[in-house]
Amino acid sequence: MPIQIEIISPEKVLVSREVDMAVLPGMEGDIAAMPERAPMMLLLRGGIVALYEGDTVKDRYFVGGGFADITPTRCTVLADKAVPVSEISIDNATAQLEALSEAWDQADKTDTTRLSVLQDQIQAVRAEIEAGSPAS
Repeated sequence: MPIQIEIISPEKVLVSREVDMAVLPGMEGDIAAMPERAPMMLLLRGGIVALYEGDTVKDRYFVGGGFADITPTRCTVLADKAVPVSEISIDNATAQLEALSEAWDQADKTDTTRLSVLQDQIQAVRAEIEAGSPAS
């Protein structure tokens, strides 16, 4: 019995189909969305959503954070950013990391809210670079 998965970015719906399992990058660790799972809301970190058919990963998408709503029959991912891993631009991600690193260096170190946001963004871009690297 499959589960319905939707991956939605601010620009569009990237995926809307049935899969046997989806492994999501939760803030506390990876978690599987599969049929008959207990309902839960999940805060996502930057990382890869792997879509399975049987025991095989059929598709991989990078998400830059967001939320997932998991029920026994469906999983809806509302991502801050989402792209197929095959479409990641290492050059763009590296430039973004450099800009964020510069922003970190110039940030007021007493502004913990700003530092927290920058830290999350830096971690997401590093995850994007790792996801798009040939070894991943």
